[in-house]
Amino acid sequence: MEIGKTIQIFLPDGNPRSLKIAEITSRTVQAILIPRAKLDVAYKRAELKNVSVYFLIGGSDEESKPLLYVGEAEDCLTRLKQHNKTKDFWNIAIAIISKTQFFTKTHIKFLESYCYNEAKKAGRFKLENSTTPTLPFVSEPMEADLIDNFDTIKILVATLGYPIFDQIKRPKRQNILICKGKDAYAEGEYTEDGLIVFSGSKCNLMETRSAGPYVKNWRQKLIDDSILILHGKLFIFQVDHIFSSPSTAAAVVLARRANGWTEWKFKDGKTLDEVKR
Repeated sequence: MEIGKTIQIFLPDGNPRSLKIAEITSRTVQAILIPRAKLDVAYKRAELKNVSVYFLIGGSDEESKPLLYVGEAEDCLTRLKQHNKTKDFWNIAIAIISKTQFFTKTHIKFLESYCYNEAKKAGRFKLENSTTPTLPFVSEPMEADLIDNFDTIKILVATLGYPIFDQIKRPKRQNILICKGKDAYAEGEYTEDGLIVFSGSKCNLMETRSAGPYVKNWRQKLIDDSILILHGKLFIFQVDHIFSSPSTAAAVVLARRANGWTEWKFKDGKTLDEVKR
């Protein structure tokens, strides 16, 4: 049984495109979303001068997935100032703090490692950490409390628009979409995040002459990131991959320009367009 939750989002300067402070009203963890362009507003927030686990989020036209850096700091503002000078890729930071200042250095080191591993497991973002955070020893009761805190963190960052830790689960057979043509055969699902192409899906090898640079560049990104691997005369998806557009997903699979709304079909033959639009 799914249980509803009340989440409060406070806008400190009244601007919905500036800082956002999110919390589940009955819990002590807060998530503070900070656009990079609004760091000057963040510098005035006293709660950000405490220990924190934080996420730097960004994207690149050259990358097949959005980018993510997971870190921890004893003084979050100081660390963000450093990253503002040294890391180019990010445009959003999300800091996780305790309203009661409960977190210690050991707590946030544990959460940093746990969040890193859960983000890697989910596979939605490309991790930018140069080293894997180490997991410190904590007592069994403390570990249980911190994993409970993580459950809150997972909900809050997704509510703020970044489902960093949400793992992709395959739907029931009747909800699976199929895209096929020539040698290609792919299965996927249309979700709130976009069109998910499942691992094991097969793509045509050679792009058509009319594919154009958009299709070729997208496929090359996926090849460079080992999401697509050559197997015989096909490219095979090695992991589940989310495309924001059904048409981009279909174009990658079919190696040509494609209208994903008509190329992706359910088991009964109905197109994605017929069912969803």
